[in-house]
Amino acid sequence: MLGLKTMLFFGLGGSEVLIIALVVLLLFGGAKIPELMRGMGKGVKSFKDGMKGVEDEITTDEK
Repeated sequence: MLGLKTMLFFGLGGSEVLIIALVVLLLFGGAKIPELMRGMGKGVKSFKDGMKGVEDEITTDEK
């Protein structure tokens, strides 16, 4: 079982992630958070699509 000392993101623990989330909430306000997360999700999706395209090109070149 994973303990409380499990590293979440880039070596950050749960308390550090909570503090960062609170700072973001204070800086941007509750109304902007969904918009920020939506933009971040689109960016991640675009990155994944780009990586898939590169993998497909590599696979095609090997054949």
